[in-house]
Amino acid sequence: MLKLKKKLYSYISASSYAAEYSPRFGGAYADYRMPLSVDSGSKFCIILIVAAIVYSGIITLQDFKDSAEQMRLTSSGAFYLTATQALIYLSLSVFIWRLFLVLRYRPAPTLSDAKLPRCTIIVPAYNEGECVLKTLRSVLKSDYPADKLQIIAVNDGSKDDTLEWMQKAVETSDGRIDLINFPKNRGKRDAIYEGVRASKGSIIITIDSDSIIERQTIRRLVSPFADPQVGAVAGNVRVLNRREGVIPKMLEISFAYSFDFIRASQSMVNSVFCTPGALSAYRKKSIIKDLKEWKEQTFFGKPATIGEDRAITNLILKNGYDVRFQSNSVVYTIAPTGYKQLCKMFLRWARSNVRENLVMGEFIFKKFRKGDRCGAIINFVMAVLAMIIPQAIIGALMCAMFMDPQIYITQVALGTVLASTVPMVFYSIRRRNSDALWSYAYGLFWLVALWWITPWSIITMGNGKWLTRELPAGGRQDLVTRFFNLIGIKAA
Repeated sequence: MLKLKKKLYSYISASSYAAEYSPRFGGAYADYRMPLSVDSGSKFCIILIVAAIVYSGIITLQDFKDSAEQMRLTSSGAFYLTATQALIYLSLSVFIWRLFLVLRYRPAPTLSDAKLPRCTIIVPAYNEGECVLKTLRSVLKSDYPADKLQIIAVNDGSKDDTLEWMQKAVETSDGRIDLINFPKNRGKRDAIYEGVRASKGSIIITIDSDSIIERQTIRRLVSPFADPQVGAVAGNVRVLNRREGVIPKMLEISFAYSFDFIRASQSMVNSVFCTPGALSAYRKKSIIKDLKEWKEQTFFGKPATIGEDRAITNLILKNGYDVRFQSNSVVYTIAPTGYKQLCKMFLRWARSNVRENLVMGEFIFKKFRKGDRCGAIINFVMAVLAMIIPQAIIGALMCAMFMDPQIYITQVALGTVLASTVPMVFYSIRRRNSDALWSYAYGLFWLVALWWITPWSIITMGNGKWLTRELPAGGRQDLVTRFFNLIGIKAA
């Protein structure tokens, strides 16, 4: 046992915090680099918890099977079990299909200077403070030809000193940054809209004002536009502050799976569903005729102030263009560090997904483009099922827990561990980093503390508040962080 423990500690310590980040960002990134420290104790604790769950799940498996057979004796129980099995087989089939696509995925070849198009970068900001200066400086350090790059910073009526930091960036940019200032807050859509109106490039790029890009990010992002059928390209989002707590560490794993697996597979069928606000590029002619409609979009008669990224992606797909993902075009963004911030971000995203899935449902089964549409339809069906089915399963299991809580709790936990193994293995292979173990912490955390996000977002889909724009970037440790610290799981 002692030898096994030493081997585990050796593996964890050796692979923790490998040289993942390089000085490709220039001085803008330096302020975000933190001292590297080995959190092998936390990871060992995660391994022990997972082992305990697997052991408990195995010893209660036969009791679970017996209970399931009892359920099958009733018509409602038989229907529930049959439907669950069918959904499991469907999900496994789609996963294998996506895995096949991901294995075939390759980013578009990077273009030479001579073939690069003229681009306009728009950086909208609201109450971001000094962060916007770091973002703009990382853009200025891009290796993209300066004569082909227009940079527009938009202050969306910030109440703090964001405008002053933007002005500082303008003053030190040698005239490369144009500044648009809104006296009052008008929203992100208006900020992007005015930026597009002032743009001179054939490619529009949007970057969030709390994000840092690599030197080659822009060049790589626009390379897929060599194909005239491409209307938009999604960048690859990673967590900038992943050493600031447990939540950023877990989100790093979630982001990696969401982009390098889900979006990579969607890109292979030319239908990435969401170009992220942190980093995306659009062919100007693919959005310009619908831009005002997008800016003035309503939901239940109210202005749509959230989900601008998913909404514009829907418009581009509807107009018959392809939407791709460029895995080597990387942006690092600041993730929430507290539970309250995290919930509000997820609620905003979930409500946007509910709304835009309804919009997508109006055209996805029609002939919205000349090429193959099968892949887009499969992904849409799975996206809708992912909103509805898990909630029904969780509801049924919660009812079953009253009959025999020990059996069902252990089996649900075991199922969560098995599901979390997929992103864990994927992250471990792609990044060669033992931080992949945080996938298990994230899965269990979602089961206990975030399961309510999707059902509540469906119930409150009409709520269009941004929720996180007024929140401070940091603060005291919240209950989640203190709980993880209590059980020995800490983020370095």
